[in-house]
Amino acid sequence: MSTLFTKIINGEIPGRFVWKDQDVVAFLTISPITQGHTLVVPREEVDSWTQASPELLAKVMDVAQRIGKVQESLFDAKRVGVLMEGFEVDHLHVHVWPAYSTADFELHNVDHNPDPAIMDATAVKLRAALRDAGHSEAVPEG
Repeated sequence: MSTLFTKIINGEIPGRFVWKDQDVVAFLTISPITQGHTLVVPREEVDSWTQASPELLAKVMDVAQRIGKVQESLFDAKRVGVLMEGFEVDHLHVHVWPAYSTADFELHNVDHNPDPAIMDATAVKLRAALRDAGHSEAVPEG
C-alpha cells in the first residue's frame, strides 16, 4: 500500500513541490513551524532513515542541505532546522525549516491552519530562489 507521501509524489494528493529529481522530491509541509518549512522525501518507500541505503540517505541529505542554504538566505534565517522523526508518516522524510530562535525547534508551535495563499506564495519564492542558486534542473514549474 502506498504511503501518504507516495500519493503526493504520484499526484494523487496535491503538494507544493519545490524540488523533483529522479530520486528525491521536496514539498512544503501542510503544518509549518516557520514559513518555508519543507519536507525532503525519497521517491522510494523507505520506512526510516536507518533502513535507507547509504547512497539514498546521502542524496536526501544533500537535497536537504541545498534547500536549507536557500532558506537561510531567502528568509534571512539565523539557522536552518533539520529533523527526521517519521512518526506521522512511515516514509523517510527530512524536515527543513528556517529558524530564528530555539522556539522554532518546538514542534508544538506548528501552524495547523496556514493561509493557503501564503503557502502558495512561499512555494513560488522558494522555487525561484532554488533556480537562482543553480538548481533549475530539479525545480518544477509549479
